[in-house]
Amino acid sequence: MDIQFFHDPNKIPQPKEKIRIESIQAAPYADRFRVFVEVRITPFQVRPNLLLALYDADEQLVTELSIIETMHADMEFTMHIRGRQNPAGVYRLVVEMFYETRNPPQDRQTVMIEISEATT
Repeated sequence: MDIQFFHDPNKIPQPKEKIRIESIQAAPYADRFRVFVEVRITPFQVRPNLLLALYDADEQLVTELSIIETMHADMEFTMHIRGRQNPAGVYRLVVEMFYETRNPPQDRQTVMIEISEATT
């Protein structure tokens, strides 16, 4: 008798040394003060940590999000832009994936996001 727990061979949990960020997607919500973020990482055997940091064009930290020992390889988050009257501009989202230390992270990826001016 052969029992298959994983139908997709690309979804088999891997040891921590093989875990990487597979994709990042980010897009502003219509209200312009929130950003939808989707992060996909390699299916894992040992739960990793993630740090998401959003920087403005002046490299000032706008907001960050820490995920400790995630249970999911496919994740969705909403990051809020606070303390700004007008969030329009270009932002850089940095996602770091790590285990014991972030110095250096096991994997790091960046994606750019542009929030347009409000339309009336």
